[in-house]
Amino acid sequence: MAFTSLKLHPSLLQGIKELGFTTPTPIQTESIPPAMEGRDVLACAMTGSGKTAAFLLPILHQLLTRPHHSTRVLILSPTRELAAQTVEELNGLAVHTPITAAAVIGGMPMGPQEHAFRSGVDVIVATPGRLLDHLKNPYAKLDKIEHLVLDEADRMLDMGFLPDIRRVLKMLPAKHQTLFFSATMPAPIVKLTQEMLKNPASINLARTAAPAVGITQAIYPVPQELKSLLLFTLLDRGLMREALVFTRTKHRANRLWEFLEKRGISVARIHGNRSQPQRTDALAGFKDGRYRVLVATDIAARGIDVEELGHVVNFDVPMASEDYIHRVGRTARAQMTGEAFTFVSREEEADIRNIERAVKKTLPRVTLPDFDYAAKPAGRLEIPQSERLAAHRAQRQKERGRAKERTERAAAGGRPAATGGRSAPSGGRPGAPASGRTGSGERNRPGGYKGRSGGGRGHRGGGGRSGGGRSGGSSSSS
Repeated sequence: MAFTSLKLHPSLLQGIKELGFTTPTPIQTESIPPAMEGRDVLACAMTGSGKTAAFLLPILHQLLTRPHHSTRVLILSPTRELAAQTVEELNGLAVHTPITAAAVIGGMPMGPQEHAFRSGVDVIVATPGRLLDHLKNPYAKLDKIEHLVLDEADRMLDMGFLPDIRRVLKMLPAKHQTLFFSATMPAPIVKLTQEMLKNPASINLARTAAPAVGITQAIYPVPQELKSLLLFTLLDRGLMREALVFTRTKHRANRLWEFLEKRGISVARIHGNRSQPQRTDALAGFKDGRYRVLVATDIAARGIDVEELGHVVNFDVPMASEDYIHRVGRTARAQMTGEAFTFVSREEEADIRNIERAVKKTLPRVTLPDFDYAAKPAGRLEIPQSERLAAHRAQRQKERGRAKERTERAAAGGRPAATGGRSAPSGGRPGAPASGRTGSGERNRPGGYKGRSGGGRGHRGGGGRSGGGRSGGSSSSS
């Protein structure tokens, strides 16, 4: 089947042709016809299957056949990167049409986004949180929305966006078309589809999510402390031209970025603590070849579309098989080929076995010739959370001990431990100190100098500066 057989608007067919696409993917073949008819669509589609065009093309076709000067399409995305990527793909498909679109995402100025609402762009692609920020203002209205798309719905569930989505739904007109795309269908997502969709065309729902056929998968067993060196060696020997590398936490992404940069590898990083301009530069630089390696947390697992990406590396084994599928799905896109390597330490063997059960195959184990798997690491990439917590507790215990000693010394000197008052006068002029120094050796100055030394520092040491979770939590969010 060719795109011409789908009876799309000629302007869209021209844009498709210029993008180099001739044959629709299976998800596009199955979802575009019912969506063009105005039906709701429920599609379970793996990453890299061409789902973005699957929902954009029928919506753009309907906009062109019924021109109108207002915002009629809302697309909700879980991440800023995916939203920006959707706008970019829409602009490519609609290059020969008057259709306009805007990304409404966090980390970017509100002003241009407000202008998009006020001017009535045809399509708004938004992350739920930033959209709700705008909806607090009278200029942001969704009362003319005719088409709603939930993209990567299961990822939005994972990121805690379900309450935000329900709030947005209440602001839409009762009558609108809904296109619902998700890579997996956990129970809360199934319940949401039942609430939102009316007699939907269900596509690909019964098929089990799995990595694309063109992905060559391999496991590299390696001690945890040698993962950084193994990655550098693969790059240094030219066994990987470029690589998208996934880490478990933001902290590990930062440390790996630093390790590679010090060794002359052009590398960028992308995670939740990076500003939007930094994230945009990292992704753009990786796409255009300025950066050979992009180190990312799972925030990028469904928001990166890089043509001819040869390698994806799971630096850390993902906890869930779905995350593994979406990570490795960044390569071998659009029926191309690619390689996905997963570094597995002894502690991660159970997790990789769960993934193998999910993908229904045993992944081959590979060792790198002439790599010293017994080498002494230059340093640990990350101090384990248990050690960080233990050190934190020990420090607090030590500070409490010092505070207790100060309190006891103050009590032995016959003065209050935590007050800044004066000693009782023994004679002379009113208010004069009893002697030049206190029993604990602190100078008894007016204004409570002795109290600051005793109680003030003891209180701070007992939990003011060190208390709380600053050093205890792991940096796991994206």
